Amino acid sequence: MGHEVIALLMFSSMMLMLITGQRVFAAIGAVAAIAALLLWGQGGGDMAFSAAMKLMKWYPLLTLPLFIYMGYMLSESGIADDLYRMFHVWFGPMPGGLAIGTILLMVVISAMNGLSVAGMAIGATIALPELLRRGYDKLMVTGVVQAGSSLGILVPPSVVLVLYGMIARQPVGQLWLAGVLPGLMMAALFVLYIVVRCRITPELGPALSREERERYSLVDRLKLLRAGVLPLAIFFAMTGLFLMGVTSLVESSAVGAVSATLAALVKGRLTWPVMETTMRKTLAISCMFMWIILAALCFGAVFDGLGAVRAIEGFFTSDLGLGPWEILILMQLSFLLLGTFMDDTAMLVIVAPLYVPLVGALGFDLVWYGVLYTITCQIAYMTPPFGYNLFLMRAMAPPEITLMDIYRSVTPFVAVMLLALVLVIAFPQIALWLPELHYGR
Repeated sequence: MGHEVIALLMFSSMMLMLITGQRVFAAIGAVAAIAALLLWGQGGGDMAFSAAMKLMKWYPLLTLPLFIYMGYMLSESGIADDLYRMFHVWFGPMPGGLAIGTILLMVVISAMNGLSVAGMAIGATIALPELLRRGYDKLMVTGVVQAGSSLGILVPPSVVLVLYGMIARQPVGQLWLAGVLPGLMMAALFVLYIVVRCRITPELGPALSREERERYSLVDRLKLLRAGVLPLAIFFAMTGLFLMGVTSLVESSAVGAVSATLAALVKGRLTWPVMETTMRKTLAISCMFMWIILAALCFGAVFDGLGAVRAIEGFFTSDLGLGPWEILILMQLSFLLLGTFMDDTAMLVIVAPLYVPLVGALGFDLVWYGVLYTITCQIAYMTPPFGYNLFLMRAMAPPEITLMDIYRSVTPFVAVMLLALVLVIAFPQIALWLPELHYGR
């Protein structure tokens, strides 16, 4: 049996296990372990051990639990609620203002967490009920929450970019900087869409009434701005010190975790239930990522041993005779397809060991490609019928929002995200300018 056939059998077996509902790390790890033992006997068992040692020796992995802890501490202590109240008062007087405030809230939450799930939970529990109560169109606000939460995997400190950096062997600091401008550009495009849509059809996003606006004097509104001081201070302490070279990547994550804890203490909200919930969620998410990365490293080692990466490269370039840009577009389309039934981490650990060497061989910048991958994941998250974010929203949304409403709500935002993807592909400097400016790449 040829190596190409073995690789195809491994990939198809893994996909079959995932479709039947098996856990991601179990499907990937089991296929990798069985294939290694069948191909190389007892020597194949060393692959899992080698992958585990490689994982444990990767120092930046320490950032994952620290960033996750920081995000959950800020969320559980209610600091995100204070932020939404500030955006609510300042942007409410304009048509669609609360939806714009929700997008801005998501940007801030993304900068404090790095995961889309946290943004979705905060948006669905804090912003969505308030927007519906204020008479906002349910389709638009459902799309706003889903689109805004997707920014969590692009805006630093993106956990997905940390994982990509590990698998692609690229500097995490450069990947973070590469995600800043595309993330802000996408958020600006979302805001622009909301403004234009609500100008054309004001009833989709009614402004606050005069009575509600008069309830808050200028002094009251200025006092509410204090809600943004702590998150900005935390973000500066974490990211600013890192960019200035004062702290390393791991040290900046520790600074963020300590700052979030101190912020909760200053607010008088560092209670035992908050700490317990934060620690439990941090442990659960961190362990999930550890198992998935371990399984992915083992799977990638078997694939590399089979020569599957070289076979795929030869298939695209020699057999099909495609050019570099055509191959790149095909890879992005495959991510969109996979994203209809898999989350971003699963897509990364399954496909990245195959695609990353091919991208490098084609002459593309791997930092730039990390941003492309992340944006494509954001789009796939929201693509019917089985987009990951769609079902998260269905689980968290009130009963009056049906699954068909959720499907319809994401259409304009997916179009905006596709536009952002095209812009980053056409103008790579959108992603590469900041890394080149800071690191002199």
